[in-house]
Amino acid sequence: MALRYDCGEVITAMVTPMGKDGVIDYDKVELLADYLVKSGSDAILVAGTTGESPTLTNEEEIELVSSVKRAAKNRVKIILGAGSNSTASAVEYSKFAQKEEVDAILSVVPYYNKPNQKGLIEHFSAVAESTDLPVIMYNIPSRTGINMLPETAAYLAEKYDNIVALKQSFGDMDKVTELKTLCPKDFAIYSGDDSLTLPMLSLGAQGVISVASHLFGTELKSMIRNFKTGQFLAAKNMHQTLYPVFKKLFMAPNPIPVKAALAHEGLIEEYVRKPLTVLDESEKEELYKVLDSVKAELGK
Repeated sequence: MALRYDCGEVITAMVTPMGKDGVIDYDKVELLADYLVKSGSDAILVAGTTGESPTLTNEEEIELVSSVKRAAKNRVKIILGAGSNSTASAVEYSKFAQKEEVDAILSVVPYYNKPNQKGLIEHFSAVAESTDLPVIMYNIPSRTGINMLPETAAYLAEKYDNIVALKQSFGDMDKVTELKTLCPKDFAIYSGDDSLTLPMLSLGAQGVISVASHLFGTELKSMIRNFKTGQFLAAKNMHQTLYPVFKKLFMAPNPIPVKAALAHEGLIEEYVRKPLTVLDESEKEELYKVLDSVKAELGK
């Protein structure tokens, strides 16, 4: 059955390249976006958590979207992070995203103020009613402090046609089964953790909103394609090969390690905005050792 809206299988949650002074390097933004398009990404998520959204201004987000669009040249879909723990702000961000003519938005479960399930329904109802854009809900209890239950996601997916998918960053596979059982058949589930992609595919997920795809996008795409075409052993082998990278990219708060990895590849600089800080030399050595080992195993 066709999805109500298809964002593809590999969505890269793109980092925001910066200089040492924290100023965004828009030339590197365009270079990185073009690189991602050419290396397996079906869509690019701009200004998500991996893009350091808590530290970005509205003006910076406008310029980021423009830069990524320029580089992508309509080859992939552009998704904008547009969530907030304030429903009024989330609605304004959704309207802003529609004005910027992106393809879809990612809207996170409200963080810190910890609404109950009724509050989540009212929050996402307001977001869905404020825009014609496809909405991907984002459930990440480790950052928000609350968990959107499958029943809540299913209620919203049934009520609103423009709520099209859920990014699930929660390692309980029973909940993925419940989501697939309760939600409409044309509603997509995306893994929000690279290491959970293959297990979630086995339960019916569409793909992944990924960090590792900055470095191994083609390989992730191959893993997903192999799984969906019945080449299960090849998919399992790729998962096992990439697994050390999946884990090492979260050795420190995201996106610190992936920016260091991209700097190691010569694509961007490693810098992040405070309160995040770069890896120390011993941490970089540990990260690079894993990256280089996996690349050698893949013949890259």
